[in-house]
Amino acid sequence: MNISKKLEILTDAAKYDVACTSSGVDRAGKRGSLGSATAVGICHTFAADGRCISLLKVLMSNACAYDCAYCQNRRSNDIPRATFLPRELADLTIAFYRRNYIEGLFLSSGVVKNPDYTAELMIEALRILREEYGFLGYIHAKAIPGADPALIQRLGYLADRMSVNIELPSQKSLQLLAPEKKAGHIFGPMAQIRDGMEEHSAALAKYRSAPKFVPAGQSTQMIIGASKETDYQILKLSAGLYRKYKLKRVFYSAYIPVVEAKGLPSIHTKPPLLREHRLYQADWLLRFYGFDAEELLSEKEPNFNPLLDPKCNWAINHMQLFPLEINRCPYEMLLRIPGIGVRGAGRIYRARKMSTLDFSDLKRLGIALKRVKYFITCKGRAMPGVDMRPQAILKELVLEKQNIPALAPRQLSLFEPSCEDLAKSALGQF
Repeated sequence: MNISKKLEILTDAAKYDVACTSSGVDRAGKRGSLGSATAVGICHTFAADGRCISLLKVLMSNACAYDCAYCQNRRSNDIPRATFLPRELADLTIAFYRRNYIEGLFLSSGVVKNPDYTAELMIEALRILREEYGFLGYIHAKAIPGADPALIQRLGYLADRMSVNIELPSQKSLQLLAPEKKAGHIFGPMAQIRDGMEEHSAALAKYRSAPKFVPAGQSTQMIIGASKETDYQILKLSAGLYRKYKLKRVFYSAYIPVVEAKGLPSIHTKPPLLREHRLYQADWLLRFYGFDAEELLSEKEPNFNPLLDPKCNWAINHMQLFPLEINRCPYEMLLRIPGIGVRGAGRIYRARKMSTLDFSDLKRLGIALKRVKYFITCKGRAMPGVDMRPQAILKELVLEKQNIPALAPRQLSLFEPSCEDLAKSALGQF
């Protein structure tokens, strides 16, 4: 099989992996070497499905010894198979880089023969790139669960970022849909990568020339919708992964039915893209806004409201905390006001040290009042004409999300619909 055909097969097989962010590395170019990596990231543009197109995103092989029910590359699936030789992949990467097609490499693989053999193929390809070609560009490599720790260690010194896909959110789902994979084979490499990064940080404090180990950190990916876990279970797992394994990112991939299998949604099921979007929004709140998973969801309310983003939904459920006086509330609460992001909260916090802010000042600071106005006061006063009753706020936010014109003012009713009724009505469940 020629290189062109292999490339066609293995790039198409890699499209289901979404964990390909590239920020976090700062490596200047050197005379006699190729490429560079900057801290601001090298992913400049994205395809329609969200995949970065400035990286060569490819599998080492789509031949796999495992038979995971959800996977396009499962052993029992009758599809064309291909495997790159390490030299072929290295040459291809350099050729693409010299033509300015790409700026880095995202490399994953099916399990060829066994995890150790697969890891050795990937290591050899990256060794050729780094040592023979002097390639200093960004490389993201997938660790192969079950591979020898020494191989994981070697891979970590060659790659900028590593990831170990957790795939499914629970051990029960893993046993059902991927019985040949073990949870220990996933969490073991995660712990090893975490410990390796900590050791590198300690060594770097003593020796400036200490070799870099996974300088851009590690990430993982979960498939959403293939199994029956709730958003609450998924978010709790993500929070635990961030806390225990020091992950940079958890990626959520809406399950795309590719095969008919027992225990999986029908092949005609649409990918849960809105659910994936809500999980990304909640993940952002965990990482940058100081929220805990238990604040956003609970066992009684285990799934996100499809009509509202998680931050708005939290605010609606905690209206006893609002409205907040914009000139006095703590920075931590500024971050929790719907419509105010991290940058906006910082601007407000700095500006109010100089003078007392009103609504016009907020506009000049770049704060959009479309949602903010329902949750704040300025100088002790609400924005004129704003109805700050929870039911009214919920109604306006739902209409905003549905792109429905706001209702005209009307007489107060003693029979306002409940939040649940309003949500069901908007979803067409009545």
